[in-house]
Amino acid sequence: MSANRSGATGPECCKIHGPSQWHSLCSAHGYNEPMSGSDRVKPASPGMKLTYDDFVLFPDDGKRHELIDGEHYVTPSPNTRHQQIVGDLFALIWTHLEAHPIGRVFVAPFDVVLSQFDVVEPDILYLSVGRAAEVITPQHARGAPELVVEIASPGTRTRDETIKRRLYERAGVSEYWVVDPDIDVVRICRRTAEGFDRAIELSREAGDVLATPLLPGLELPLTRIFRD
Repeated sequence: MSANRSGATGPECCKIHGPSQWHSLCSAHGYNEPMSGSDRVKPASPGMKLTYDDFVLFPDDGKRHELIDGEHYVTPSPNTRHQQIVGDLFALIWTHLEAHPIGRVFVAPFDVVLSQFDVVEPDILYLSVGRAAEVITPQHARGAPELVVEIASPGTRTRDETIKRRLYERAGVSEYWVVDPDIDVVRICRRTAEGFDRAIELSREAGDVLATPLLPGLELPLTRIFRD
C-alpha cells in the first residue's frame, strides 16, 4: 500500500479536509493520472485549485508531483543522462561551497513551497546563507531560492520554459537555468528591476563557460556539464 507524502497509509491517504474533500485522489487509480501524451494533470474539478494541503497527500510513488497555480503535474522518473547532469552539477556547486561557504545547495527531491497553490521540486536549488535562514524549514523551503536549475526533458521542456519560468519570475527567483541535454545548451534567465531578462543561451559546441554572480569564482565549462 502506497504512503502519501506525509507518511500516512490506507484510507487516510485519500481523505482531504476543507474545500477539496475527496477529490480524485480517491479515484480508481488512487490519484490523478497524467493525461495521454503529457505530464499535465487536470484539477480535481473545474474551477477548483488544489492547495498544499492536497499536495502532502499525493503518494510517494517515485514520480515528481508539483502544483502550479493549483494544477497537479506529474513527471515520470528521470533517465540516466538527466541524473548524470544533476549529479555532476550538484557536486560542482557543493564542492565550490565547501571552499567558499556562502550558501547551501539542495537536489531533488526537495519541495519548494512558493504559495498555497504553487509547490515545485526543482532539480537543483541554491540559497545564500541569509536566504536559507529565512526559508529553509525541517521539511522544505518555504519561499523562493536565489537560483533554480531544471534539467529539461521532452515531456517538461515547454513547461520549464513557459509556465515554470513565469512562476519563478513571479516568486522572486534571482536566476533560473534550463539545462537542455538534447542539444547541450543552457538557457539562463536573470532578474532585473522589471523581472527576468531575455534568456542568455550558452552551448557546449561554442565552448561556453557558465558563471553566475550568485556564486563568485565558480566556473562551469559546458563540456563538463554535458560530458559523454
